[in-house]
Amino acid sequence: MAPTPADGGAPDVEALFERYQERHRRSVCLRLVGIFDSSAVSERVHKEVVRRGGELDGPNRPDPFLWLRQVTGEVLARLHRERFGPAARGDISLYGGALPEATSISLAAHLLGKASGEDDRAAARAEQKLLLQEALNAMDPLDREVLTLRHCEQLSNDETATVLGIPKAQASDSYIRALKRVTRILAALPGFKAKG
Repeated sequence: MAPTPADGGAPDVEALFERYQERHRRSVCLRLVGIFDSSAVSERVHKEVVRRGGELDGPNRPDPFLWLRQVTGEVLARLHRERFGPAARGDISLYGGALPEATSISLAAHLLGKASGEDDRAAARAEQKLLLQEALNAMDPLDREVLTLRHCEQLSNDETATVLGIPKAQASDSYIRALKRVTRILAALPGFKAKG
C-alpha cells in the first residue's frame, strides 16, 4: 500500500487524482472557457504532478488538493503563454498561485445553470447571460474570485483564504457580499426563475 499523509508519507499520485477528480475537473472546466481540451490539460497536469510529487513530502507539506490546484494553475498559465505568447496575461488571475481567472462568461453560465435546450427560450437565456456577465464584470475582482472559488469550485472558506492569501474573515466577508449581490442580480433578470 502506498504511503499517505496520515502515516507520514506523500500521497500516491494516482490516489490523489482519484480522490480529487471531481473537484479538479470543476476547476479546470470553469477556467478553460473552450480554449484548451480538458483531457490534454489533465494529461499535462498528471505528468507535472508525477514529476513534482516529492513536494508533498516533509513536515511542511502543503494541503494535497490546494497543491494539485496550484500545479494545475501553473500548467494552465504555461499553456496560455504557449498559445497566446508571453505578453498575454489578461486571463491569468492577479492572485498569486491561483488558476487563470474565471471569466464572467463561464461564471455567468455556471450561475444560470444548464440550458433547457428549448429554442423559444434561447434568446431569453442569451439576454440573461449577457446581463449577468455585465453585472459580474462590475463586481469587485476579489469578491468575484471568492464567489468563483466558493460557489463554483466548492472550496471551503479556509481553502479560499489560503489560495488567495487573505485572512479567513476577509474571504468570508467577500463571499457574503458577492452572494448578496449575485442574488439581487439574478432576481432582477427578466424571466429568470431560481432553481428550486
